[in-house]
Amino acid sequence: MPGIKSLIAALALCTAGCTAPPADAAATQGQQPGIVAVAESLRFVAHPDYISAGFPQTRPALTLRNPHANNPAAIQVGAKLFIAYNCMDCHGADGSGSMAPTFQDNRWHFGGTDGEVFESIYQGRPEGMPAWGGRIADDQIWMLVAYVRSLGVGKDPSTENFTGKTVERSGH
Repeated sequence: MPGIKSLIAALALCTAGCTAPPADAAATQGQQPGIVAVAESLRFVAHPDYISAGFPQTRPALTLRNPHANNPAAIQVGAKLFIAYNCMDCHGADGSGSMAPTFQDNRWHFGGTDGEVFESIYQGRPEGMPAWGGRIADDQIWMLVAYVRSLGVGKDPSTENFTGKTVERSGH
């Protein structure tokens, strides 16, 4: 049976060539680019409540850091991008909310860290938020993240009236 013998030979070649990446994958990246790429694709973004199912955690989870966090110039560019990419059509002017969630109340359905907001923009979210990754440069997404995260800083909407002025709580 030549079909079975060739299948066994192919399996033997595959298992001989499929080895775990070395501890210093960066040093051998030029030698085994396919294996390093596969290993990198099995890494997950760190989330406080995230438990990796099915894959052993041999490497630490990725921590996404915003290179433009708290940068006033990047926040201004992010505000312009928010308008240019029509984010305000769904999220309202100044992120006040419309048919999509507000950014001004510091409540985040899919997490509010810079990395989680980046993921929401990059990957999209079910029932409405389109995936912008690959359509918008990562650097611009980070500027959008800086802007969006700045919208709720220092605000507590439960103590504001519609004009934005703080009101006294009466306890009722």
